[in-house]
Amino acid sequence: MINTPNLNISNVNSAQAQTKVSDKNPQVVKDNVSRTPEYTATIYPNETVPIYTETPSSKLTHTSWFYVNDVHGKMTNMERIYNMTKEFDSTPSNKIAPGFWSDKTPDVSKFKVSSGDIILGANYVHNQVASKFLDWGGFIASALGNHELDVVEPGNLAKLLSDAKYKMLAANIDIKQGSPLEGRIQKSMVIEKDGQKYGLIGIAPEDMLERVKMNNTLKDISVKTDDETIKLVQDEVNKLQKQGINKIIVLSHEGTKKDQRLAKETQGIDLIFGAHTHDLIEGLKEGTNLLYSKTGEPVVITQAGKDGENVGILNVDFDNNGIIKKAQNNVIKTRDYNRPLFVKHSVEEYIGKPEVIGKVSAAVTPPIQRLLENNPHGNVIADAMRSELNTDIAILNTGNIRGSFSQGPIDTRLISDITPFEDKMMILNLSEKQIVDAINVGLKSLNNPSNKPGILLVSGLKYKANKQGELLSLEFIDKANHTHKIDVKNPDPNKKYTVAADDFFATGGDGYLESNKHPEFVLQQFDVDKNKLACDYIKKLNQPIEIKNDDRIQIVD
Repeated sequence: MINTPNLNISNVNSAQAQTKVSDKNPQVVKDNVSRTPEYTATIYPNETVPIYTETPSSKLTHTSWFYVNDVHGKMTNMERIYNMTKEFDSTPSNKIAPGFWSDKTPDVSKFKVSSGDIILGANYVHNQVASKFLDWGGFIASALGNHELDVVEPGNLAKLLSDAKYKMLAANIDIKQGSPLEGRIQKSMVIEKDGQKYGLIGIAPEDMLERVKMNNTLKDISVKTDDETIKLVQDEVNKLQKQGINKIIVLSHEGTKKDQRLAKETQGIDLIFGAHTHDLIEGLKEGTNLLYSKTGEPVVITQAGKDGENVGILNVDFDNNGIIKKAQNNVIKTRDYNRPLFVKHSVEEYIGKPEVIGKVSAAVTPPIQRLLENNPHGNVIADAMRSELNTDIAILNTGNIRGSFSQGPIDTRLISDITPFEDKMMILNLSEKQIVDAINVGLKSLNNPSNKPGILLVSGLKYKANKQGELLSLEFIDKANHTHKIDVKNPDPNKKYTVAADDFFATGGDGYLESNKHPEFVLQQFDVDKNKLACDYIKKLNQPIEIKNDDRIQIVD
């Protein structure tokens, strides 16, 4: 069990933290306070949006919502976010939201919420740390995301939640009778603060069972359709309203477009903190994230990107009827914050101190569209798979790559961030046709609005496609670096290659292969994952290494 780090900020006057404002309000509030290195970042407010222009006739309820989503187990950013939560807690409202509230604004109620996918992968120890991160930061609730189901066994997730102070919410799931998860995931919750009550409702993604590898936890959960979800959420809103609660917040892991639909097709919802589509929503824009319910009340939607790269602070004033009168949505980059050493050391004591395995001399910027572009950072992992398993080629779905290299030391924790899934390795015997078909499945992502499942990263292959998703050419590069062209229009179903891949790909994950659970084309199975192969491979390379672009995958006009 992890104990909360013993935070001592008695000597830090974070209430006077420096604050920058947007270009529309160029005022900069500065101070001369000496701070510890943990408190070095600033809060960046966006435009304040008056929802209703008329002067409110009743006393307002002032609230500030600190929100995260899709942190994906990124422990370095969790450490930074923890630091940010403490500054949020200790900073007066007028410093959090200059121009929105004044020094005389009374009783601003603060909340911290998550919209899911805080954990990633099946490593239970890492998942414990991620779950404890929400407790350490004082988060009150989280939506159930698809990656919360990476835990393999329902008992593992149940144990995480039984030890948690925050509540896991999902109104649109059914849990198998007798499952360890019974009673661990709530549809909604009520929190009372400063004399006001707030209702929080959670939503899991409709496609959650398609987005993770089949395991025993998935067998215990079923998810409702989008239409059913809207009805269930409205039912839950109605129940809360009957209890006299008029400020209702949804923690949604559905994605922005579905959140927009939810806002417009229901009544009674005020705020929707979103996730799943990794959208970075800054400010407030009518018609985009400032919408109106069936009965005409304003609904604010927001989302803070992915991987803990940003957090958000949504400041909202409600009237006595629970109607939003004014709102301000700010996004803060976590990289501007340092990692508190006491948290870093606490985490390392629990998961172990990382081993340095190499060094990067220079690294290209990772792709903006992770699922749709050649990724030199992911190519290192694919090269490791091919080299360590001594196969003709390696194939890796882009969804596996969740981080990047940077100039400086490479340690085992960084590799875990880059490839966090503990999918076991296999050597497959695949035909040219199977390989071409799998690549074509990935290329469909170029025309898929959701960009799923993503193109395939490769080692020992080189391919070119156009932006319409048409495979133009494919070449096999053998161990002697000789190039062999493959006819992409008529690939040979009898020509075979040994292929390094993980069991997610081999068993039909994301639909790249038509496969059974134990496909006949599996030559060998290994009790190791990509993480271990990558570490072993990097140790053998001449140091330092350079992460650079190559043309093994080209997407052309």
